[in-house]
Amino acid sequence: MNKILSTPRRLVMALVAAGAIGALGATGAGLVGTRSPVQAQVSPSNQAIVQNLPAVGAPNFADITARNGAAVVNISVVGSSRSMGADEGDQTSERQQHGQDQGQGISPDDPFFEFFRQFGMPGIPGSRGMGPRAQQPDTPMRGEGSGFIVSSDGVILTNAHVVHGAKEVTVKLNDRREYSAKVLGADTKTDVAVLKIEASGLPVVKLGQTSQLRVGDWVLAIGSPFGFENSVTAGVVSAKGRSLPDDSFVPFLQTDVAINPGNSGGPLFNAQGEVVGINSQIYTRSGGYQGVAFAIPIELATRVQQQIQTTGKAQHAKLGVSVQEVNQAFADSFKLDKPEGALVASVEKNGPAAKAGLEPGDVVRKVDDKPIVASGDLPALIGQALPGQKVMLEVWRKGESKTLSATLGDAGEKLAKTAKASADEGQGKLGLALRPLQPEEKKQIGVDAGLLVAQASGPAAAAGITEGDVLLSINGVTAGDVDAVRAAVAKADKTVAVLIWRDGNKIFVPVRLG
Repeated sequence: MNKILSTPRRLVMALVAAGAIGALGATGAGLVGTRSPVQAQVSPSNQAIVQNLPAVGAPNFADITARNGAAVVNISVVGSSRSMGADEGDQTSERQQHGQDQGQGISPDDPFFEFFRQFGMPGIPGSRGMGPRAQQPDTPMRGEGSGFIVSSDGVILTNAHVVHGAKEVTVKLNDRREYSAKVLGADTKTDVAVLKIEASGLPVVKLGQTSQLRVGDWVLAIGSPFGFENSVTAGVVSAKGRSLPDDSFVPFLQTDVAINPGNSGGPLFNAQGEVVGINSQIYTRSGGYQGVAFAIPIELATRVQQQIQTTGKAQHAKLGVSVQEVNQAFADSFKLDKPEGALVASVEKNGPAAKAGLEPGDVVRKVDDKPIVASGDLPALIGQALPGQKVMLEVWRKGESKTLSATLGDAGEKLAKTAKASADEGQGKLGLALRPLQPEEKKQIGVDAGLLVAQASGPAAAAGITEGDVLLSINGVTAGDVDAVRAAVAKADKTVAVLIWRDGNKIFVPVRLG
């Protein structure tokens, strides 16, 4: 007796017929792409549908590598120990996050200890990469990285930290030819460097767009980890627009592609074989790959490249503010619908933000209609603009939205700062013993009004406010005297945003009143 296939079953049969899955389905061992007698059960109309089904599976990494491998180069640098940067040594560490853990190294009992010792893993006694640390400050040191050709006349992109402090830079092509390279310029704020070799007719990569890249998409890296040239690794995009705690202007692409020392400066390809990023950093506690890598978006890198080739240097704008994260406590205090934006902790005197009317306590939510979700999004967006450029800021102030126009300044050597609040959230009622500031204290601190914290207890202490802090405002209300503080607390709901002065910095602290 013949059975009529249910809709899910018919779909499975159709996928089998298309070769998207094997004849034995997800659990069997049918070969992908082989024909099966089951196809006879698929009607002609379903056959047409099957033919239009999208392909399933990973992209053809072998084809991507074959097309682009010749445009990926190995970069060797020679410099002195006095000037060499993050990639110092023969094959030493990648530019790393949480560098305080770099010295931890690897246990001598680990089966890979001898392998990493031979190839210069940081933190391993006797490794080739660690030897120069014991040498004289002016001893020549060597480093390696990767790069890729973006112009057939020899223009190459890599990381700034790869060539930092280098006296000699050598580029080795896929066909083993070597060239002496000139560093046209390096931008430490974005970690992008532009090199030039005297050659012509070179293979080049095709550049893509990160706007078309989705979280979960396949990506591929080609580089020289530990000096092993033209090594290929693959993974997926883990996140986009990632801000890192290094005062960077870069909205990084986060991936799980295996990136190791020597991969710095190499290209990150999408599934179409287009470069979408420059591999730059890894998050590690061992000195090697641990599943979290970061790449510079190619659009940002090409903007820096164009500036360097035109003027010899890259320029970045500044707004002149110190910002911090908006958590749920701040969102409740400021009557925000969700904890997003950049909370302005302080404004540079006579800076672009001050001239635009930005005030401490404002929450920047958009820049030129681009949303600010995390506080790090603000310096990243501003840093990619040019000095003198005008931007429209959407800010949240005292329960309502305002639009301000700002003409950006020149960042120069000063990076846009992100305030670091060490406060923790507490519960209960506000408890502070306060005294007025003396005239000389106000002059020393540089404020017109404020109250010195003589003692902190209860929720204020739990939130991180301590003796010696100076209370400047509560929910935007100036702390001119104790009565003003009491009135501000009385009007507040369950959370107040307390602005304090501490060690020369102004930071907001969320205090829960219960």
